[in-house]
Amino acid sequence: MSTTSQLYTASQFTPVDSFTSGVEGPACDRAGNLYAVNFERQHTIGKVTPSGESSVFLELPRGSIGNGIRFDSYGDMYIADYTNHNVLRVNMAACARATTLADRNAAISVYGHEPNMNQPNDIAISAQDVIFASDPHWGESWGQIWRVDRRGRVSLLETRMGTTNGIEVSADERTLYVNETVQRNIWAYDLSPEGDISNKRLLLQFEDFGMDGMRCDVDGNLYVTRWGKGTIAKVSPQGEVLLEVELAGKNCTNIAFGGPDGCTCYVTVADRGNIETFRVERPGRAWQLFQR
Repeated sequence: MSTTSQLYTASQFTPVDSFTSGVEGPACDRAGNLYAVNFERQHTIGKVTPSGESSVFLELPRGSIGNGIRFDSYGDMYIADYTNHNVLRVNMAACARATTLADRNAAISVYGHEPNMNQPNDIAISAQDVIFASDPHWGESWGQIWRVDRRGRVSLLETRMGTTNGIEVSADERTLYVNETVQRNIWAYDLSPEGDISNKRLLLQFEDFGMDGMRCDVDGNLYVTRWGKGTIAKVSPQGEVLLEVELAGKNCTNIAFGGPDGCTCYVTVADRGNIETFRVERPGRAWQLFQR
């Protein structure tokens, strides 16, 4: 558990401009390593050790550029490839055996492909390894939600929404949260074990600034990146803003839980091209499911 004096105080984790302004992701593996997209240059996946040592982990193929990253119950990585309308899968066991970057790159495959996507952006994953992808059309300020099942089959769940962006499964697996950056809404849906959604309802609407990625802790609170404001809003399952964490950067893009106890938050920050970090009391949902 964290001590009170350490909580909700952000600090720099990686150097400014160590990533491009397209820095996103992020996600932690079972060893505590953090991964985020566009380290040093576009098309890459960067790996940052718990001590802060950074390196290129993967180079994505055929013009692919990553956005959201998630891990499944087997420890494999999934990447939203927005330029080629894919969800990519990375065989992490093969990566662990690899001795070169080229060998690791060979562990990348297309898991789900859908040409009718605008662009798979952020992704969420259930305890049953069902993937959900937000799909914004930035130019026209609308978006969609897609599901990718355990066989890589892609299904459209909803279309003609606002600009869908952050997406997350609740701690009890019964709710799917999706936010709309331009419209500043966070929506909640009932989520079935099969990955169907229903009973759409508004959880929260912010009066200003945008939103990007979101993650849940084990108590069901949402941690929401406030693009342009430079804060992380902690939101209760009832839609109450409990607190906000001030960051050095303004354009925060996404957040993940990690560290030895799952209580370290890592935030990707576009305008500084780096990652910031802070501590919280309770671990993240995905960390408890897949990384501990």
